[in-house]
Amino acid sequence: MKKNTVVYKEDERYALQVDFYGTMKEHSPAVVYIHGGGLLWGTREEIQEDMIQFYLNNGFSLFSIDYRLAPETKLPDILEDIHDALSWIETEGSRRFSIDSSRIAVVGSSAGGFLALCTGMFQQKPRAIVSFYGYGDITAKWATTPNQFYSQKVTVSKETAKKLVTNQIITEGSVDERFLLYLYARQTGEWIQEISGINPNLHKQELMKFCPMHNVTNDYPPTLLLHGTKDIDVPYEQSVFMRGALVKQGVEAKLITIPNGEHVFDKDFHNPVVQNALNQVIEFLQKHLII
Repeated sequence: MKKNTVVYKEDERYALQVDFYGTMKEHSPAVVYIHGGGLLWGTREEIQEDMIQFYLNNGFSLFSIDYRLAPETKLPDILEDIHDALSWIETEGSRRFSIDSSRIAVVGSSAGGFLALCTGMFQQKPRAIVSFYGYGDITAKWATTPNQFYSQKVTVSKETAKKLVTNQIITEGSVDERFLLYLYARQTGEWIQEISGINPNLHKQELMKFCPMHNVTNDYPPTLLLHGTKDIDVPYEQSVFMRGALVKQGVEAKLITIPNGEHVFDKDFHNPVVQNALNQVIEFLQKHLII
């Protein structure tokens, strides 16, 4: 599978990269994939080969992007990276790789699903959004209080967590190195403050600016949400509520429910239930990107 890796944004402290996987077709529609990892870890390279091939086989070129990670970088700057990635893809990316810049959808998983939903708040919006087990509200209790599931795990000390934070800008992070930081943040209820720099108990209104669910307008892109009912990381209700907010504004929105599905259910790529859901993703993308 041929991959082109390009820097889409850089300064003297960091360089952000994007991997491009192209179809043989000129001016193809494109999917921009945003990885998950609680905004604390992850890399553009985490997308499964099966998933890349799936998009390519169905006529979509694919961009998988990196962005700066928290807590070294806070949410406003992370969203700036997503905005800049889309701008680069629409201009420079379309020139280099012969994609159709008017036919771009954003797909994200978990924290990447949240960031994908945030692109609907940008002035320049994608044509469509797909959120795999993402979330639309980071002011709610599920995000700002200790997580029951993670609280049953071995307690991570503050000292251990702080050792994982550097004074460098991080653009890729391995789950092995950074997951303990996430575990600590979810056990203590400090996750949202860590990623945003905003105390949700004191400045909830300020934080709401970064919540897609509270900022839906009638020009928000058509949105497809996928979520498992047994997700212990991001509650299934987050996608239910996000769909409700979209429908209320007259935005086309659909929720695909995965019965007993857990977080990252799509890793079980060949499961018939997952395949059925993925085929609906393709139908949705074809409807909105293939004229």
